[in-house]
Amino acid sequence: MGDIRRRGAIALGITGLVAPLTLALGSTPAQAATSCTTQKGPYQKQVEKFLGRPVDGKQSAADCKAIKAFQTKHGITPNIGYAGSVTWGVMDLMNKQKAVGNKPNAAGKCPTNRGRIACVNLTLQISWIQDGSRLVYGPVPVRTGRNGYETRTGLKKIYWRDIDHVSNIYNVPMPYSQFFDGGQAFHSVNLSMWNPPGSHGCVNMTPATAKKYWSLLKNGDDVFVYGRKPGT
Repeated sequence: MGDIRRRGAIALGITGLVAPLTLALGSTPAQAATSCTTQKGPYQKQVEKFLGRPVDGKQSAADCKAIKAFQTKHGITPNIGYAGSVTWGVMDLMNKQKAVGNKPNAAGKCPTNRGRIACVNLTLQISWIQDGSRLVYGPVPVRTGRNGYETRTGLKKIYWRDIDHVSNIYNVPMPYSQFFDGGQAFHSVNLSMWNPPGSHGCVNMTPATAKKYWSLLKNGDDVFVYGRKPGT
């Protein structure tokens, strides 16, 4: 993320680029990252089931190829096809996100008495926009702050929008930035929403989602962030 210069003085806040989970890699086979391991992982059966592979708990060449492709797609390292904790953690979160369906606020955690509001559930790494109790858009997967750079919880307001923002800290583009807490903002990234370990505090979105949020929100709109990202 970046420092914020609003033609005036705005306090600088550290922000940045879900991975949804920041889990310890644990022990993995000592193999080159370009190879495909023959060793089964501790989550072999769960990973096989998620990928639609035969669930036998044994590592095959085809299993490794499928796991490696998933890891490569989502930036999980080392991408050697090992069914470890990070890989299964991402898959498990995807399952939980899918189970939410079109009722992201079923537990009533995001306020329904403030009109239009953008909600962020850190635990499930999802966000949506509602108006009262009516779902306007989402839920969509997002990528929030990694350990040590957590996205701050609580009720906020969007106070500055910059469609072509560039971080002066990390020197990276932050398109469709909508700042709601110090330097923390909604903005798009060209990364998987499940790419570990997560942002420096911002709520990362796909370009399509960030554009939609830009069109639906404005300065002064509420943002409510709650929960706790796994691994933080």
